Amino acid sequence: MSNDQDGVGAGPDPQAPARSARMIALLPAVAAVILLLDLITKIVVVAVIDPLRPISIIGDTVTLRLVRNSGAAFSMATGYTWVLTVVALAVVIGIIRYSSRLRSPLWALGIGLILGGALGNLVDRLFRAPGPLRGHVVDFVSVGWWPVFNVADSAVVCGAVLLVALTLFGVELDGTRISGKKPAPSTTPTRESPNA
Repeated sequence: MSNDQDGVGAGPDPQAPARSARMIALLPAVAAVILLLDLITKIVVVAVIDPLRPISIIGDTVTLRLVRNSGAAFSMATGYTWVLTVVALAVVIGIIRYSSRLRSPLWALGIGLILGGALGNLVDRLFRAPGPLRGHVVDFVSVGWWPVFNVADSAVVCGAVLLVALTLFGVELDGTRISGKKPAPSTTPTRESPNA
């Protein structure tokens, strides 16, 4: 069996640079769309919705209510807004550093969703009251018992779910799949001792 068949010693993929460039372009495009949607919806919500008067969409099950969240998702870590800001900055920097390894459009989509969501909430923490690094995130979608969330939160959750699914199905950053098959044991016959 040749080494090329196992992918060992195979030459470089001539289409890899073009594919990488497309994935690197897809990631910021997805992130930019999410960031823009998040910013627009928050601007509209702050201008239109009275915090004391939520807008009913489907009875009391789905409503639009303006909530300013100083913590993370599900109102955790309230009072540690500056820590969350630093963590969000680290996530954004990490994503940008790893983006050059992307060859898979699904990975680019998932990471783009997470990046866009992280940037959307980071903008709030940097520029909203009560001040830089301590800004409260604008949340406005309330569904049943689920904590109030926004477009950025939705994007982060959807992106994370997609990345977990890709990992479970063995899809790598470069678009290849992990077969999960172990190499077959050697079937080369051994010479028996004449005294056996």
